[in-house]
Amino acid sequence: MSAPDAQVPSAPLTTRAELKALSLLTAPILVSQLAQAAYGFIDTLMASQVSPMDLAAVAVGSGIWLPLFLLTTGILLATTPLVAEAHGGNQRQRIAGITHQALWLALGVGVIGFFAMRHAYPIFEWLGVPQELRELTQQYLLGVSWGMPAVGLFFALRCYCEAQGQPTPVMVISVSGLTLNVAFNMLFIHGSEAVSWLSWMPVHIPAMGGPGCGWATSIVLWLMSGIMLSYLLLSRRFKHSRLMQAWEPPRWSEIKIIAALGLPIGLAIFFEVSSFALVAVLVSPQGALAVAGHQVALSVTSLLFMVPLSVAIALTIRVGQFYGARDFAAILHVRRIGLIATTCIAACMALILLFGRNAITAVYTDDMAVRELATQLMLFAVAYQIFDALQVAAAGCLRGLQDTQSPMRLTLFAYWVIAIPVGYLAGSTDFFGGHSWGPHGYWFGLVLGLTVASILLTWQLGSTLKIIKARWQIV
Repeated sequence: MSAPDAQVPSAPLTTRAELKALSLLTAPILVSQLAQAAYGFIDTLMASQVSPMDLAAVAVGSGIWLPLFLLTTGILLATTPLVAEAHGGNQRQRIAGITHQALWLALGVGVIGFFAMRHAYPIFEWLGVPQELRELTQQYLLGVSWGMPAVGLFFALRCYCEAQGQPTPVMVISVSGLTLNVAFNMLFIHGSEAVSWLSWMPVHIPAMGGPGCGWATSIVLWLMSGIMLSYLLLSRRFKHSRLMQAWEPPRWSEIKIIAALGLPIGLAIFFEVSSFALVAVLVSPQGALAVAGHQVALSVTSLLFMVPLSVAIALTIRVGQFYGARDFAAILHVRRIGLIATTCIAACMALILLFGRNAITAVYTDDMAVRELATQLMLFAVAYQIFDALQVAAAGCLRGLQDTQSPMRLTLFAYWVIAIPVGYLAGSTDFFGGHSWGPHGYWFGLVLGLTVASILLTWQLGSTLKIIKARWQIV
């Protein structure tokens, strides 16, 4: 017996009912996001067991790869509000067409990402990456480059699935991919001869150390994309919006609409995440200890950030569906509950970091110097948790309303006019005192940038809702 189709939301809902609906949507998305974040956690953990140099290479490589990965997925995130709007407006015949064009866009963006990864080495000299790190980092990027087209394809399919209120298949495939990632990491880090249960393989794979994580990531991404597509083509849950029932060539006018909506989303995410990831590159001249300490702290906080981020994705879907149904009262209701929920979650995350930071860093490394630095940096994360949650929730609501230009502009200002310049002045110069603050200065800049972002995006959400209210002529 097939699972029931996801229902178009009806409103108004009671506070309890809406909170339940939001929670049921958020839970599997959270598992998917945690699985995605865990890839970085596992790469960091497994590379750290080889040597501090391998850990630093993965950290610097991630500082270059992660922003491009998120730029790609951000562009394709436009699929979510567009499909959610069609679903909420009972226009199911539009859903497959939107997704087909999103897949063409995904392929193009992925190919661009492939070549960008393979020619990223000039960045090393420009940013002053130590010579001993460059070769290992370049090997990591060459491996991960092969997975860039799969990144786009998988994410477009994920958006198609989740925007129709079906996040569970994405969750199952993401968790399965995590298991595969561990296995392939072992294979490429240590080599086929060191992994006893792979001794039957006819092909010899040499031990690559930390850079092997990049090759493992690419293989897993392609496997996940193939599994996801196969499921969507066979499952009865998607019979009313089935993909690939007929050949659809690229329609540039429709691709342009998706790209115009998605590029600001991708840039907004890029501006935020790259401001964090770039710190690993900017502090690399200060040595492997600074890079490793920052990477451990960033890995922990990124993992916790998946909780409010998952709520924000659910808010994009819920708001987008009500936007398609032109139910303004329900949109306001979802916004209020979403912002309150993310604030409460952020407070819990801050307490976890404050009281558990010593035990958490001990999981990552036995190096006491790295642990001490990471523990200190995590105090900055305690300070910004609520601001970070509010800004991501507000941005999620704005995307559901198909307002993507405003978050892009405000995020650019908050992170690249405030966070990075202030962080550089504090972390690499004596502008704020007799000597630089090192990694601590960069994290101070991040706290300031997130505070500004939360204020601006929350204000913008209110302004956008006023514009929609006037457009719909609601008294």
